[in-house]
Amino acid sequence: MRPRILLLSAYDAGSHRRWREQLVATQPEFDWQVLTLAPRYFRWRIRGNALSWLDEPLLQQRWDALVVTSMVDLVSIRGFHRHLAATPALLYMHENQFAYPDSDQQHASADPKVVNLYSALAADQVVFNSAWNRDSFLQQAGAFLRRLPDGVPCGIIERIRDRSSVIPVPIEDRLFVARRQSGVPAVPHLLWNHRWEYDKGPERLLALLDALADAGQDFRLSVVGEQFRSQPAAFRTIHQRYQSRLLNWGYLASRADYDRLLAAADVVVSTAVHEFQGLAMLEAMASGCLALAPRRLAYPEYVPAGQLYASVPDDPQAEAGAAADLLISMLHKPPCQSSPDDWRLSRLQRRYHAALDALIGG
Repeated sequence: MRPRILLLSAYDAGSHRRWREQLVATQPEFDWQVLTLAPRYFRWRIRGNALSWLDEPLLQQRWDALVVTSMVDLVSIRGFHRHLAATPALLYMHENQFAYPDSDQQHASADPKVVNLYSALAADQVVFNSAWNRDSFLQQAGAFLRRLPDGVPCGIIERIRDRSSVIPVPIEDRLFVARRQSGVPAVPHLLWNHRWEYDKGPERLLALLDALADAGQDFRLSVVGEQFRSQPAAFRTIHQRYQSRLLNWGYLASRADYDRLLAAADVVVSTAVHEFQGLAMLEAMASGCLALAPRRLAYPEYVPAGQLYASVPDDPQAEAGAAADLLISMLHKPPCQSSPDDWRLSRLQRRYHAALDALIGG
């Protein structure tokens, strides 16, 4: 009989859904069942998911292991369903609430951070999608604990670190292609392919495009990615100011169309101030794009050093100038293409199997 695993995804947004569908599909040695909640009402989801699942029949059963995402309140799940208290659990950290940048649209609350912290303490394994995600969590959770008035046991961060590892969200092997052409055209096709939200730095993208235009560097541009009802004003300005240079604008509903765009673009650009792994960048790099990204977050883990521009979080204009200078120098002396082969599904699939096998065997 195959070991039975229950997978819980409490905020089943795009990358979370992709990860858990991929995991289930590529680990057939295990018998999977999945519970998900829709990706809306963020504050309620992260605090109330255990209550939403209170009467869920699957949680009344016995399992060989639990796999839960970082939005799941593992402590409450085990408290409400006491027969699961000793069931081995793996917590997959797509993100951590300690490292999210502040937003004027969000109300400050310690609850999401506490859910992450308690779940990490309760889990038998804590797997992060990048070393930066792990390190920022451990560092900032430690700082959070030091601010508490009293009653904090020693060694909490060390306990979590000892059971932590890094296994990224894999990139499908089909996306890895070797391009025939070498170099970069004099008029490059720039691709910005991220969520249309403030933390992806759209105002920094605008500043970069302005810096390129001021320097006399021509370009073509595709700005694509998941969109939401409320969008930063920078997108409107980019569309108005650079409409004549646009090749693609907005969300591409067809995966085939998106894959063709990845294979056609020359340079994939990030201006993010928050990114725990960067699937959009990794997919484009696998498809043959050169990368242009800030020297921060998870990017130094897979973007070559010569394609990282200076990170100046407090001065977007200075950072845009550094990015424009680096891009222009890359056009004159193209760097060697670097494929993120260690992020291939065929390689990471074995690491996920080993982690699950150890979870159940342990």
